[in-house]
Amino acid sequence: MQYEVISIHTEQSAPNTKFYAYILDSSKEFQPDLIRPMIILCPGGGYEKTSDREAEPVAMRLLAMGYHVGILRYSVAPARFPTALLELAEVMKLVHENHEKWHVDWNQIYVQGSSAGGHLAASLGVFWNKPFLYKAAGTKPDILKPAGLILNYPVITSKKKYSHEGSFRNLLGSEYKEKKKEVSLEKLVTSDMPPCFIWHTFTDTTVPVENSLLLAAALRGAGVSTELHVYPTGGHGLSLADESTSRADGSSVCPPVQSWIDLLEVWLATRTEKDICKKREKHVQ
Repeated sequence: MQYEVISIHTEQSAPNTKFYAYILDSSKEFQPDLIRPMIILCPGGGYEKTSDREAEPVAMRLLAMGYHVGILRYSVAPARFPTALLELAEVMKLVHENHEKWHVDWNQIYVQGSSAGGHLAASLGVFWNKPFLYKAAGTKPDILKPAGLILNYPVITSKKKYSHEGSFRNLLGSEYKEKKKEVSLEKLVTSDMPPCFIWHTFTDTTVPVENSLLLAAALRGAGVSTELHVYPTGGHGLSLADESTSRADGSSVCPPVQSWIDLLEVWLATRTEKDICKKREKHVQ
């Protein structure tokens, strides 16, 4: 496996903004033309930090499934919108630019996000074809469109009753009141949104399940293919919900929720035509 740490820089990026690329090897001996999909992870943390629990442990599970994986440690407060989104756009460009070197199927680049990272991932799904984003990134909009979104207990709505206010305040700073509706993503869904895999717990008291329900309803209204799983119990920020991502106090182990990663594997296999190994095709940028 190749492992690269690449600095990501936009005008407002924090100095420690980095992309961690985990690239599975393709043997010249027996699989010289093997290419694989790639999944870009955006850990949560309320736009205040990026969680370790939602980063490498998830990456290891996805690598074991046969996917290349990247982790974006994006800028958080005091960086403001759209800094993290521009960084994610830079990563999409980076993966396309390195698709031959990394043996990536450039038609199968997925973006996963947990909690506030889910808001970031879903923001790319909403804004990929908006001029403010692709022009700032200096690329064509299609380069920025993910093949699909994987959203774990995502922050979506700024509606007061269901909002995780801290995430939006960290994202918008002093412009919170004026701009919160502009990043309330359930209001911005169109038929251009990529297919989505979403899961949440019914008893999440930090980011209420209505965030996922409102998004799923908007996706259904727009005719966007969506798979939604709502687990009856479990708190927020469960990550893999097993011992590997348990908090120091032993919490965040929730056996019923552990099935989400297996359900995701089935969804991804369906999206990639049940074969993650494809022959190279000419890449057009």
